[in-house]
Amino acid sequence: MKKAVLISTAILLAVLTVVFAQERGVKKKRPLPQDYGKVVLNNFSEKNRMAPVAFDHWLHRSKFTCRLCHSDIGFEMKAGATEIKADDNINGFYCGTCHNGKRIFDGKFLFPACDKGKRDEVCDRCHSSGKDVKRENNFSELTAKLPKERFGNGIDWEKAEKDNLIKLIDFIDGVSISRKKEMPVQKDFSLEPKVSGLPEIVFSHQKHTVWNGCEVCHPDIFTGVKKGATKYSMIEIFDGKFCGVCHGKVAFPTMDCQRCHVKPVS
Repeated sequence: MKKAVLISTAILLAVLTVVFAQERGVKKKRPLPQDYGKVVLNNFSEKNRMAPVAFDHWLHRSKFTCRLCHSDIGFEMKAGATEIKADDNINGFYCGTCHNGKRIFDGKFLFPACDKGKRDEVCDRCHSSGKDVKRENNFSELTAKLPKERFGNGIDWEKAEKDNLIKLIDFIDGVSISRKKEMPVQKDFSLEPKVSGLPEIVFSHQKHTVWNGCEVCHPDIFTGVKKGATKYSMIEIFDGKFCGVCHGKVAFPTMDCQRCHVKPVS
């Protein structure tokens, strides 16, 4: 019995070693701009003989704030964690909050998600992973006039919003809480890096609250609301925690160091 436990433990450690070796110490392929932020959802699709859902963040972030989906509607911020079912959408939750055939954006009715009566016509619009599906919205055309950046989608979304090149919807009637009395926004502040000679980080609440409000970050990601209250490291950020919940997945990647480390060394 004892020998069996030791053997099992040794096998488990060997497997974990291989897994972690595959994830660390290698240079990963950078996704194409149109694929950055793409999420493939396959909790239930293939079990029901359907292609997984391919969700493009770039299309939705060109029209809506992050908090509209991740706070008001309730999507998790990790791929597959929400575990959306067709019945949820049909009943007006998650994707079905907007995709119900009734809501109008940009003068168009949004197609209904998981419409029971039109499966073959509608399903491929979302259940498109691995399929050659013609998109209604073309990435190159939609982003042609937006300011460019080096990484991620290749788009400076912050500047695009600031220059009114995109107009973000931040409220859905019957879903969102009132935005009439927004909380005051803290001033920008600097964070001193632990590595000598590295430029300081300038963090702007103003830039983040345009997209996220307060509730996307607090209290789940950053428990404290006072500078220095939440302790974290770059290793944790690279592992997808704290700033890394968004940056490196949908917001500009962590390899773009100069976007945060902007204050000259004193």
